[in-house]
Parts: sequence; structure tokens; C-alpha cells
Amino acid sequence: MKNNFSKISFLNSVARTIQGLGAASQLVIDTCACILKYQINWKNTIIQMVEVGYMSFPIVILTSFFTGMVLALQVGSATANLFNEPVYIGMITGYSLVKELGPVLTSVVITGRIGAAITAEIGTMKVTEQIDALYTLGTNPIKYLAVPRFIACIFMVPLLVAISNIIGIYGGLIVSSLTWDIPSTRYINDILNVMTVRTFFHGFIKSFFFAGIIVSVACHKGFQCSGGAEGVGKATTRSVMISIILILISDYFLTYLLNILTIF
Repeated sequence: MKNNFSKISFLNSVARTIQGLGAASQLVIDTCACILKYQINWKNTIIQMVEVGYMSFPIVILTSFFTGMVLALQVGSATANLFNEPVYIGMITGYSLVKELGPVLTSVVITGRIGAAITAEIGTMKVTEQIDALYTLGTNPIKYLAVPRFIACIFMVPLLVAISNIIGIYGGLIVSSLTWDIPSTRYINDILNVMTVRTFFHGFIKSFFFAGIIVSVACHKGFQCSGGAEGVGKATTRSVMISIILILISDYFLTYLLNILTIF
């Protein structure tokens, strides 16, 4: 009996997962269809751009700045032990930030702030039947709620990633100058020696995919929310958890794919 019950539970979990993937995919398709038909509420879109971009700016700056500082401190300490002198700080700090840490950490921060907010907002509207009211008034909830958030995330997350890379590199510059007595010109030259357009676009391209993951999961969980205030809390928690997991998993496959494309 226990084995049968476990099999049934497993099959139910698989069925729910497949159903959720189908619903999320349909949401993305409907949203893209609205965008392609130019069914865009620009007022809501600009409001969401301010929320995603401008309001997230301080926490992104703080995160990237201290990440760059920590990287420079750790690289300097490691290379000083190996070579009796801190070397390659600019090279390793800049390369790590632009290709990996900048896109991933910024996306995780945006997930915690914006992804949770989107799920909570749409989820609250769902459990209080405001979305049903939109249908009654002849307004498409996808056009009114999902499209502005999709456009805002797709445009603003890559921009925040680019800014976070610059701020992180500047944080590493401060530590390399004050802690390791490395001239700023040497630090910058080390970065420029390894930094190419391909290196920048490696991380920049990832940020578009991460933005899509964040907003897709957040909107899907919001529209599927049920169970009152408790349901909104659970949906928000799941949204953040799933988004972070998908970002980390997709990061590996995107890195592998982009490295293959770079070879050619």
C-alpha cells in the first residue's frame, strides 16, 4: 500500500509540474502575442520600469560594490600567498563580474525584490477577485498586468546588470589601491587586456534570459494564486525559490552554449 501511495503521489507531482509548465508557457505566449500586436499600456509600463529599474538601483549598487571589493580582497590574498605579490586582481575581478557574478547576483537580487512584488501584487488581485472584475469590464488581464511587467523586466534587468558590472569593478579598484597598493592604471589595464566585446555580451545576453525567467515565474504564480492571504504568501515564496533555482540552472547551460558559440 505504501509503495502504491508513493507512486500515486509522485505521479500527481509530475502531473502538477507539467500542468504548471504548460500554464506558464501559455502565459508567455499570450504576453508575447499582445506585445507583437502592440497592445501595450504605456502608462503602466513606464510605472513598472521605474519600479524595476530606478527603485532597484540602490540595492543593486550596494550588492555589486561590495562583491567587487570582496573579489579584489580574496584574489589579492590568494595571489600574494602564491606569488608573494598580489597580481591579476583587475583581470580576475573584472572577468568574474562581467561574465558570471554580475548577471547572476543582480538577477537574484531582482528576484527577491521585483519577482516577489509581482507575485504578491497579482496574487492579491487574484484572491480578491479583482482579476475577475477586469474580465467583467472587458479588460484583458494579460495586457493590463503581465505585458507592462514583461517589458519592464526585459529592458531594465540588462541595464542594471551593465551598471552593476561597472560598480563592482570600481569597488575592486578601491580595494586594490588602498589594500594592495596597486596603481589604478595597472588595475584598469589588467581588465582591458582580457575584456573584449564578446566577454561583455557573454554576461549581457544571460541577463535577458534571467529577466524572462523572473517575470514569467512571478506572473504565473500570481495568476495561479489561491487560498487567500496564506496562498499569496506561499505563492510569493515559491516564486522566489523557483526563479533562483532556474536562474542558477540556466546559467550553466547558457554558459556552455555561449562558450561553444564563441569557439566558432
